[in-house]
Amino acid sequence: MKEFYESEFMIETEVPQGELIISRTDLKGNIIYANDSFSYISGYHPEELIGKSHNIVRHPDMPKAVFADLWQKLNSDGKWEGIVKNLRKDKGYYWVYANISGIFKDGVLIEYKSIRTPISFKDKLRAQNKYDEIRNRDGENIRKVVYS
Repeated sequence: MKEFYESEFMIETEVPQGELIISRTDLKGNIIYANDSFSYISGYHPEELIGKSHNIVRHPDMPKAVFADLWQKLNSDGKWEGIVKNLRKDKGYYWVYANISGIFKDGVLIEYKSIRTPISFKDKLRAQNKYDEIRNRDGENIRKVVYS
């Protein structure tokens, strides 16, 4: 008999083609703007997002190393891009391609903007496998789903 592990993190919300998910954060990563698409796809009302850390949508499958790389590149290059699996309010998830960059006023970094777009099923599989490998390498928890 095989074990069955039912996970609340198993329901995917597809980001529609052509959809732009946009947010802005302060320099500490707290959300200061969320467009309607971000609210809708994440399952949060805008007022639930504003003032919260962008980590509110961090999925447990995302390796810590990815976010360390994100902050390192934002600090050195002023931008980062890559594939992210985000957590919805209902514990489902959605995949996006994220492009994050700094916003400057008079040459001073004042906030970050993030524009996220849908990705293909193939890219989702590649990213999930890569992130599982990173989490395993780094000794982070790895999800295991076994069914009969």
